[in-house]
Amino acid sequence: MKKIFYVSLVAVLLSLGAAPLLAHHSFAAAYDTSKQITVKGTIVQVRLTNPHSWFFLDVKDEATGKTTRWSFEAGTPSGMIRNGYKASELKAGTVVTIRGCPAKDPTQNAGMLQQLTTENGKTYGMFGPQEGPGAR
Repeated sequence: MKKIFYVSLVAVLLSLGAAPLLAHHSFAAAYDTSKQITVKGTIVQVRLTNPHSWFFLDVKDEATGKTTRWSFEAGTPSGMIRNGYKASELKAGTVVTIRGCPAKDPTQNAGMLQQLTTENGKTYGMFGPQEGPGAR
């Protein structure tokens, strides 16, 4: 009888551990990976929180002068840090150009970051720097 109890307990615990894995989305579910967008704007916030990092930009429409907030999802914070990214590198006010895939819902002003380039030419990918000792 005890053996059945322990086997059942292990099965329940294993199934609870799998729930977060099922909740994690793929980038293809949220972003149109068949399209590319390029957005130039000013960093408002960089958020290095699990499960993915986020870059928030204010983007000014040159034609209308209207500023719109954009958000770009990147890789895991640990992956970015492992590849040499430092949270202090991109402060609020830094002008960047981001290339990526747009959200499937265009009203979201969001995308999946593929490449971020600063005005001085430093390039970051989804998981951090793409040049120098931290690059992969």
